[in-house]
Amino acid sequence: MSLRSVIDGVEGSEKTLTVYDADDALLAELREYFGSQQVIVEEGTAVGGPVGFATLSVGDRLLTAIDLDDLSTPLGGGRDLNPAFQTLLGHLDGTTFSSYDTGQMVATSREIEDRAWRAGTGQLHAGFQYFTALATQQSVYTDLAERDLDIHVYAAPDGTEVDLPGVTVHAESVSEITDTWFVAFDGGDTPSDKCALLAEERHPDAYYGFWTYDPDIVDDILAHLTEQYPTVV
Repeated sequence: MSLRSVIDGVEGSEKTLTVYDADDALLAELREYFGSQQVIVEEGTAVGGPVGFATLSVGDRLLTAIDLDDLSTPLGGGRDLNPAFQTLLGHLDGTTFSSYDTGQMVATSREIEDRAWRAGTGQLHAGFQYFTALATQQSVYTDLAERDLDIHVYAAPDGTEVDLPGVTVHAESVSEITDTWFVAFDGGDTPSDKCALLAEERHPDAYYGFWTYDPDIVDDILAHLTEQYPTVV
């Protein structure tokens, strides 16, 4: 297990939405709508059977089928999701996979940090790559440490000093830490609040990874961090 393997596992769990007898405009809308949700939208042609429908599958396993009218309705905007479309979304795991720049990574991290602040309990783990980046977030994590949170931060020493009372600092000069940016919250007293951001810096200031509410993925991230980087007492 590694953070990279978690990213690879999520990246490899793509689902396929095969749309039969749809026009080009609907296909384009669907590709935009599902573009960040690990769903590949393909065009199909029904032969000798019903027309105007779509199927969601993973590998050779069919997850659900939906009428095109039900599929296109939510894309019009300003309408409640119909039950058939909600069923389709229920087969997705709440994981959004995308490319991020540094500004987007900071903004997404803030969402998770704010959730941990509001919960006031639980574990929050965050990786900053290097101490220089961690130092810019000292005030944020000093404030978070005032809550009843068990906070762990990870970064490689680079000559920058940090002062974070109430926070466990893991100084780790390994590629897994220097190449990834992550924030993971275990939900505190509310397991449904589990969430995480994990992305790899594949080019300078360009990150590729995911944001997730999937509790199993969050648990995998936290289990790896606590096992690989135990707290030294």
